Amino acid sequence: MSDGRKQQMDAIESALVGLADSPLYSYRQEHQYHAVVGEGSLNAQVMLIGEAPGEREAKTGRPFVGASGRFLDELLASIGLKREDIYITNVVKDRPPENRDPTPEEIALYAPFLAQQIEIIQPMVIATLGRFAMSFVMEFLHVPLQKVPKISDVHGQVFQGKAGYGPVAVVPLFHPAVALYSVQRRDTLFADVETLRPYLQAE
Repeated sequence: MSDGRKQQMDAIESALVGLADSPLYSYRQEHQYHAVVGEGSLNAQVMLIGEAPGEREAKTGRPFVGASGRFLDELLASIGLKREDIYITNVVKDRPPENRDPTPEEIALYAPFLAQQIEIIQPMVIATLGRFAMSFVMEFLHVPLQKVPKISDVHGQVFQGKAGYGPVAVVPLFHPAVALYSVQRRDTLFADVETLRPYLQAE
């Protein structure tokens, strides 16, 4: 099973690296950035999804590195997880210039890759990191809400979505970067990540 999953993920990486149709491709080439596909266990129970890579991520080809990534590692450790236990990726796989929000065109182009990743890994729970990722994932997984809520109203709560392989829980979390500027948000994130603990059963 894992070998098949790796082959599928390798195919996604190859397609992303050569995605010349992307409006972000020339920006990536110009700055010698990398596409940031994602990393972690292909058998993960828990999947984390952010918005798009920043400069440090684009330079290294790895998601959530730098100060916010170090805090994310602290969050995971607080519930007994390491990065290699989960899978972490972004909705958009290339860095938008000046860290601006991705455009609808960019989202539409990259979304099928994320959809494939979710189907390959088949997580029990998806934790979204930040408002943008929450909005996209809730709509994508058909969370039964009349409208996407504000993250400040629903962070740390569990919602039920539907993926191709079956039901999947969705837990909105604040983006780890907010903890760098707010002690209160830092404490909130440690409390909210506890919501993932019931999904950490042995494989």
